Parts: sequence; structure tokens; C-alpha cells
Amino acid sequence: MRNPLSEKIIGIQPSGIRKFFDVVNEMPDAISLGVGEPDFDTPWNVREEGIYSLEKGRTFYTSNAGLKELREEICNYLARLYGLNYDPMKEVLVTVGGSEAIDVALRCMCDPGDEVLIPQPSYVSYLPCAVMADAKPVVIELKEENEFKLTKEQLMASITDKTKILVLPFPNNPTGAIMTKEELEEIVPVIIENDLYVISDEIYSALTYNEKHCSIASLPGMRERTLLINGFSKAFAMTGWRLGYVCGPKDIIKQMTKLHQYAIMCAPTNSQFAAIEALKNCDHEVEKMVSAYDQRRRYLMHAFREIGLDCFEPFGAFYVFPSIKKFGMTSEEFATRLLHEQKLAVVPGTAFGDCGEGFLRISYAYSIENLKEGLARIEKFINTLK
Repeated sequence: MRNPLSEKIIGIQPSGIRKFFDVVNEMPDAISLGVGEPDFDTPWNVREEGIYSLEKGRTFYTSNAGLKELREEICNYLARLYGLNYDPMKEVLVTVGGSEAIDVALRCMCDPGDEVLIPQPSYVSYLPCAVMADAKPVVIELKEENEFKLTKEQLMASITDKTKILVLPFPNNPTGAIMTKEELEEIVPVIIENDLYVISDEIYSALTYNEKHCSIASLPGMRERTLLINGFSKAFAMTGWRLGYVCGPKDIIKQMTKLHQYAIMCAPTNSQFAAIEALKNCDHEVEKMVSAYDQRRRYLMHAFREIGLDCFEPFGAFYVFPSIKKFGMTSEEFATRLLHEQKLAVVPGTAFGDCGEGFLRISYAYSIENLKEGLARIEKFINTLK
């Protein structure tokens, strides 16, 4: 029989995140500090709205682009928080999580051979989605000495006459790095002069500390060349509701909606009704979660200093990215031994790109009690290496 599979999909490696957690699930007394999922419940009023929508029989298809009221609330939310103004009927598409938006955006914007710049370490989906879109992914290796931010010089050095799209993954998973308004302003002229488009993944935009998030779409000349991707999983603790959105130029959104129409039809209806409630009435709940995450972030940074683990200070998302280079092991080896010897799961930095070598991703989407136990196990493991 002929091979039923495409060479493209065979060539894509499985996510480097999942295998550790498959082991954890079968290991008694093991704990994890690796999953990028809020440990908070979805706010009660949001759950209640989802239940109510089911009780009222609202189990029909919505329009392909999503409920009109939800798209309007998305626009109100972005205007209120980030000073962005979009047309809810022409410039917004509701998707099945932010991940679908990334996939559909790349497939709608790329022709074979177009180059997509992907700063790494970063979320695992960008590169395989670019490959499946027949684009050529070009990795920009972010540096610890630059706090894992994208610099103007790195961007300029990576552009060729085939470059079409820059993925901008800030606040960043796995590093927790952010880019300030001033730092974004440094790269805007390069983007405009080279006629690039930006896919700005802002799923962690509500989770920043000490510095309010700035969307590159809000800067002069960038709205017309930026797709802003966001969702409800992180800020509203709604991972299982599978709901995201993308805002951008109407010509791009029109074609994305067409592909979404054929592939998905529409995002889950009861999730959309719940999301309207989240956007309208959950600012205070989000603030409480951000305050708790910030407390955990500061606790981890202090604990790392106490046990001698080097880590730059992150100001976004809910991850820290400590360096383990001084222990003379690869990230994979360190994480594997930590799991088997101390029954603690973290994610090797290489799961997010080769330049993540020498680092670990640790999530603080866990209670202080779990973080304390996890840090105790890390300290025990480090002491065995001395």
C-alpha cells in the first residue's frame, strides 16, 4: 500500500511538553509545575451564563464569525484596555482557541516559500503551523542577556526578500518576557520599511506585572498590518471552553472567516455566551488572579535566589525560565532526572526551540503550597549534584 500520510506531517515533531505529563499521570506522589493552565476555576458568573445558555436551549450554530454581541464586547474590551478600535462586523473572528487563529492566519496569508519569522523560545504551535501552511519558518534566537526580547538588530538581520510575516509572541510563553511600548516602537520602522505583516499573539496580555501591556497594533502604522490574536483561556481561566479571537484588517479577516467556515463552522455556542459575561463583568476577577500570580512570581524569584538557581525576572504570563547551564546537563537530562529522582515535572527549554537549551520552564499557575513543595524537591535534587 502507498503511504497514507503526507511528508509534512511526518516531519513535524510531537510537542515536547506532553511526554513528561504522560509519565506524571502514572507516577504515584509525582507533582507538576509544568502545565500552562490556570489553577483558578472559571469565574462563577461565567459558568452560570454557560449553564443558562444550555438550559435555554441555545445549542444552535452561530454565524461563522461568532455571535454579534460577543464580537461587539471583544471590541469594547480592546478599546477599554488597549485603546484599539475594530469593526465588530468586519474585523473580528471568533475562533476555537487562539491556536486555531494562529493556524488559520498562517494558512490564509502564506504562499509556498514565504518566510515567517518566529522568535524563540516561544509557543510550540508557530513553527509547525507555518510548515503546514507551506511557508518557511525562520527562527530568531532570543537571548537571555536581552531578557528574551526581540531587538531591532535581530529583526533586521533575519529579513530577506521572501520575508512576509513576523510572529510576535509577547508576553511570552515560556520565558515570561514582555516588550514595552518603547521597545515595540524600536522595531516598528523595520516592519513598515520591509512591508511585513505581524501576527501578534497576545493571549497573556492581561497577565502583566509592573508594566501595562501595549499591543503593537496600537502604534502608528501598525493596525493595518497586524493580526491581534487573543482568547479567554488564560485571563479568564477558561481553557476547556476553547474560545479565542482574532482582530485585524477586514480583507484578511474575510478570508480567515471563509477557511474557518469550511474547517470549523463556528466556535462552541455556549462558550460564546459565557465569554460575553466574562468580558462584561469579570475585570475584578481578573485583577484578583493577576495579584495572586504576581505573589507567586515574586515568591519563586526569591526562592531561586535562596537555592542558587539563576533566573532573569519575568514580567508577564505565568512562567519563569531559570537557567540550569551551570549544572553541566542538557535541559532534557535535567528535567528527566528531576522527574524520576524527585517526582517533579517541569518542561525542558528545548520544547520551545533549540535556543531554549540550558533552561527549564516552570509554571506558577499553581498554589503557593504546590510551589513550595516543588521548590523543595528542586533544592533536594540540586544538592545531590554538588
